[in-house]
Amino acid sequence: MSEQGEAKADAKKGDLHLVETKVSSEPVFDGKLLHVRRDTVRLPDGSLATREHIVHPGAALVVPVLPDGRLVVERQFRYPLDSVFIEFPAGKLDPGESAMDTARRELREEAGFDATRFTPLGTIHTLISYTNERIDLFVAEGLSHVGAALDDGEFLDIITMSEDEMLAALDRGEITDAKTVAALLLYARRPRRLERPA
Repeated sequence: MSEQGEAKADAKKGDLHLVETKVSSEPVFDGKLLHVRRDTVRLPDGSLATREHIVHPGAALVVPVLPDGRLVVERQFRYPLDSVFIEFPAGKLDPGESAMDTARRELREEAGFDATRFTPLGTIHTLISYTNERIDLFVAEGLSHVGAALDDGEFLDIITMSEDEMLAALDRGEITDAKTVAALLLYARRPRRLERPA
């Protein structure tokens, strides 16, 4: 085992006093995307508790960067909140699909771009209290427009914003989608690359 693997294993051993262990699980709802489960867990003190949670297949998000540095974003209506949101292109992983493949597919289908370079930006867990959803974040560069291929029933506007415009919109409370907020802030604080001579 590597030093890093040993360090992780030691850290997990050090967390044993916090760990809850599944005793039983029952399905509550099985939908097309989400699956709700009700589990009985044994707490660290030996008592039992109930944990209701949503099982999610995982997702990927893309921060598409145009050659002039502007960012490609979407305006999309989200039914649960009855409002239009500004978001980076993102979508759920299809069975057997890697996060990178999902990022590439969503960039093409939703925003209508291909990219020559995808760089991992980070990973977020959206709502750790009641879902296992994981979203892998990527920066896409070397964009070329190929035209969108939206899913049936998918309606959105594609716009571009500078990083500063997005940060100002965040400050005004106009960007509140958690995955977009996280990706924008991670993108804004990333180490800047030196410009390569042409």
